[in-house]
Amino acid sequence: MLRGRWVLPGACLALGAGLGAALSARRGPGGAPCPPGGLLRRLPLVPVAAAEPPALPGSGRTELTKYGLPGLAQLRSRESYVLCYDPRSRSALWVIEQLNRETLSGSSERSACDFQEDDSVHEYHRATNADYRGSGFDRGHLAAAANHKWSQKAMRDTFYLSNIAPQNPHLNQNAWNNLEKYSRSLVKHNKNVYVCTGPLYLPRMEADGKMYVKYQVIGKNNVAVPTHFFKVLILEKESGEIELRSYVMPNSPVDEKIPLERFLVPIESIERASGLLFVPNILKRTSNLKAITAGSKR
Repeated sequence: MLRGRWVLPGACLALGAGLGAALSARRGPGGAPCPPGGLLRRLPLVPVAAAEPPALPGSGRTELTKYGLPGLAQLRSRESYVLCYDPRSRSALWVIEQLNRETLSGSSERSACDFQEDDSVHEYHRATNADYRGSGFDRGHLAAAANHKWSQKAMRDTFYLSNIAPQNPHLNQNAWNNLEKYSRSLVKHNKNVYVCTGPLYLPRMEADGKMYVKYQVIGKNNVAVPTHFFKVLILEKESGEIELRSYVMPNSPVDEKIPLERFLVPIESIERASGLLFVPNILKRTSNLKAITAGSKR
C-alpha cells in the first residue's frame, strides 16, 4: 500500500518529517521617522505584483472596469510588517518583517496584546477568534510578536488575525518557536534580517497513486489550515553580501530535537509551491547572493 506523501516541488516531504493599501509613514525604533511607505519602501523584495489596477491592453477598454475589479492583491503595511492577504484562505499569503538589534530591543509586553479581527478585511473574508475556539489549533503568528519589542503598537499589530494561521500546537510551541528564536539570533552577526513567512498547501499522493491538495478548514468562516509553513530569511551583511536561507515545516507535531538544518530547502521549491518569487527581486538589488541549503558549507 502506498503511504501518503506530501510533495514540495524539487523535493519530497514525508508526513511528520521536515525539510525544511494605503501606506502611511510610520516611526521606526527609537521614534525616528521612516520614509514614506514605511517598511514596504525599504524591503529588498516584495514577492507579489503591486496592488495597483493593471493597465489593460489595447485602447478604449476602460469600460471593462466601469464597475470595478472583483479582486486585487490586498497589501497591508503596519508598524511591524507588510502583509499580503488571501481572502479565500482567511489568512495571509505572506508576511515580511525587518529584524535588527533595534527592533528586538524594548519593553513591550505580550500580555498587553489581544488577538483581534482585522477590520480592514471585508467581513465575508475575515477570520474571527470564534473560528479558532475549540478547533484544536493554535493561533499561530506569521510575523512573530517577540520580533517587535521596540514598540507596543508594533507588537500589538502582530495580533491581527490576518497575521495568524491555524497551527498545530506542538509545532507552534516547539520546533516553529525554535525557528523564530533562531531567526532573531541572526541579528547578532548581520546588519538586517528580513523574514518572509507564509502558509503552503502542498499536494499529497494518496493510496490510488494520484496527487491531491487537501486541507482542513475551521470555524464558520472556513479558515484554511495550511499543510505546511515556509520561512525565508534574507540576511543582509555589513559587507553587502546577501545570504538566503529557506525553511519548510509540516503543520503537524515535529520533534524539537531535530536540527533546524533538516528543514532547509532550495528556495526554488518554495517559489514553485507558493507561486511567489524571491530571487529575481533580490537580484535586482544585488548580484552578491549566497543561498544556504542543507549540507551547504557556511
